[in-house]
Amino acid sequence: MRPSLVSLTLALALVACSESHGPGLEQPLTQGPHLLRWAGQSPPQFTAIGGLSGSGVATPGLLRASGPSGLSLGQYVVTFWAVRGETRWVQVNYLSGSDSTQPFLRLTTFDPTYAPGVGELAVGDSVLISVTVDSENVKVSLEPTGLRFGEPAQLQMWYGGANGDLNGDGVVDDGDAYVESQLLGMWCREGPFDEWTRIWADQSLADEVLSGALQHFSEYAVSW
Repeated sequence: MRPSLVSLTLALALVACSESHGPGLEQPLTQGPHLLRWAGQSPPQFTAIGGLSGSGVATPGLLRASGPSGLSLGQYVVTFWAVRGETRWVQVNYLSGSDSTQPFLRLTTFDPTYAPGVGELAVGDSVLISVTVDSENVKVSLEPTGLRFGEPAQLQMWYGGANGDLNGDGVVDDGDAYVESQLLGMWCREGPFDEWTRIWADQSLADEVLSGALQHFSEYAVSW
């Protein structure tokens, strides 16, 4: 092939790749999901409340990094008891400034049916649930991994903590708007060495939140 034809072929290929990504997207989507990162202070700070649905009872508490007894430092964890036949919920809020908070996650459970190491759960049986928030990315791990539900658990994940910079280039522009409206979603994986898979989730652009129904627990992230 003549050098002029080679140059033309390469130029057309580059144009085709750049157009397939949308404005402001420089990474091929085939490389896997792009996790959103927390904006603002480092490390980020969170608070949590939880209780029985409809009871008006809420228990506030600061999420702190765990010690050497298991989870690594730099992660934040809150625990609560889920009971089959009772609606239980926990909400994690992101501290975006000295006096301002915004929601990050709300998990609601009603019908846990099977717990690893325990087996089938009867009505009234309880299981301890851990919600571990990642300190770098808009990501959470729900445990025990493999916990299954009859009636799905409900998970809401707000992405306002990324402060609008959804493609991670340091500026908020039309590229971020494209990511939010066309590409953003909820992804999950079973473990740290498994592949990420996109799952169905309803999105509210006005509230910057994704809502999904979970049949089991694993790791979940807002990404594209």
